[in-house]
Amino acid sequence: MSTHRISVGIDLGTTNSALAFSEGEDVHPFAVEQVVQPGEVRSEELLPSFTYLPGPKDFAEGATALPWDPAPRLLVGALARRRGAENAGRLVSSAKSWLSYSGVDRTDAFLPVQAPEGVSKISPLSASRAYLQHLNAAWKHAGNAPLAEYDVVLTVPASFDAVARQLTEKAAREAGLKNIVLLEEPQAAFYAWLAKHPEWREITGPGDRILIIDIGGGTTDFTLIDVKDEGGNLTLERVAVGDHILLGGDNMDLALARHVEASLVARNVKLDTQQLQALWQQCRAAKEALLEPGATATEHPVTILGRGSSLIGGTIKTMLTRAEVEQILVDGFLPPCSLNEEPQRARRAALQELALPYASDARVTAHLAHFLHQAGALPTHVLFNGGVLRAGLVRERILRTLNSWLPKPVRVLDGEDLMLAVARGAAYYGLARQGKGIRIRGGVGRTYYVGIEDAMPAVPGVPAPMKVLTVVPFGMEEGSAHRFPNRKFGLYVGEPVEFRIFSSTERQNDNAGLLLDPMPEGLTELPAMELTLEPTATTARGLVPVTLESVVTETGVLELYCVAANGDRWKLEFNVRERKA
Repeated sequence: MSTHRISVGIDLGTTNSALAFSEGEDVHPFAVEQVVQPGEVRSEELLPSFTYLPGPKDFAEGATALPWDPAPRLLVGALARRRGAENAGRLVSSAKSWLSYSGVDRTDAFLPVQAPEGVSKISPLSASRAYLQHLNAAWKHAGNAPLAEYDVVLTVPASFDAVARQLTEKAAREAGLKNIVLLEEPQAAFYAWLAKHPEWREITGPGDRILIIDIGGGTTDFTLIDVKDEGGNLTLERVAVGDHILLGGDNMDLALARHVEASLVARNVKLDTQQLQALWQQCRAAKEALLEPGATATEHPVTILGRGSSLIGGTIKTMLTRAEVEQILVDGFLPPCSLNEEPQRARRAALQELALPYASDARVTAHLAHFLHQAGALPTHVLFNGGVLRAGLVRERILRTLNSWLPKPVRVLDGEDLMLAVARGAAYYGLARQGKGIRIRGGVGRTYYVGIEDAMPAVPGVPAPMKVLTVVPFGMEEGSAHRFPNRKFGLYVGEPVEFRIFSSTERQNDNAGLLLDPMPEGLTELPAMELTLEPTATTARGLVPVTLESVVTETGVLELYCVAANGDRWKLEFNVRERKA
């Protein structure tokens, strides 16, 4: 296949990853070769985002061989997911969610968290890189040039902050990709709809507002896109993005696992941590089988390897019914609520096991109400995306609740395959960048600020007051920059310093260069930049007067610079560690 003007879209998902490519002005999914059973390689449209760390006796020699690697160190894809459901202590899942969590060093090898002694762990960054390396290798094995020679659009959740985006780009580059652009997943889903509906101007009109609800394996994302009339032409503009909500299929699968666990306890069967992890994966498989469109089965077996003297060599067997799945999903995650409902914040224990910071309120409907209330806007249309929304009962319950808030029911935009829409939409966006399709105006989905410490005399026990400068306004377009020549600050060079960066999805009207004193409440702090800016040949150690410059690269990554009067520039690199107290 010629690389000329071909656009490749990659959905690096929490549960499944996918690749699509353009051919002319059409977009096609790419079937990914992977090991599906020991000794069996098959092409599938989805690459499950699971990594299994094989033990020395897990597989016979050659059983996990790939056409491009006879002895892979890590097992990725369908067989990884299947074997991990039996032995969760060697399974890495939800790497994408870990990649966005500032509470850990995401380049450190700590996954699987529940791995037994002796299992060599990997980092969230390494797992993400492994999925992209597999896609690259499978693409090349199919007779194509390496992905480094193509324009690749790689998707991220709309709620990913600057650090998570930077890490995603880093994983891609380490996997051999070069010409990368990042695109928000809800926008990608909408691009897929646009590609499928060239008559979209007849379906929507000026004043319409499209709500995109994206519920995947790890996150729930909300986005609003407005349809506007500009000089007689219809345009699309992304106007609101929700917060990063770790709430999705993973939570639902765990709720099912806890339900099954309770039924086993009633039979005097107790599970240890490893068995609960395996049960979690088994319930995911059961849920997907029972809620698969067109499925007719009313129950699905769940089998867990036994442990302990009473279960040596045996297994624990039970069933999960469709009725149980539907009741737990609807009652627990989709209860009716009012439009002014606020997600509840549960008080957490001071100490807990290392885990992802899942949303404390599991009600998707409450998070949707909060998003629309904060946006101050109600939709006229809705587009669903994400694997969880393949289930008709989930879509129906969300629609029922959403319509109860509106003066008239929303119009549902029929999408395509909810599992492939993001990859296909990403490839279509690549065509739009070439002038072959409409583009959504959106830019950065949140406002960013840098903290400025007041130059006040030190007072014992009282931290210096903090103000913030708006360096990236909401909607700042990729490939653009802001300079603040009239705002001079003192920069310490030659000694360790800390830059504090804040963001907000709600403050959308703060212009670039606006100084907020005092710092407003409600800003989210990113991992701090902790670094030492080295002196140059023309700038000595000490306090140096500088101005600031913000850049949003063509790939969608935020960069900040300190610029001295003599032209010396220091680039501020985000690190990936949580800020120390």
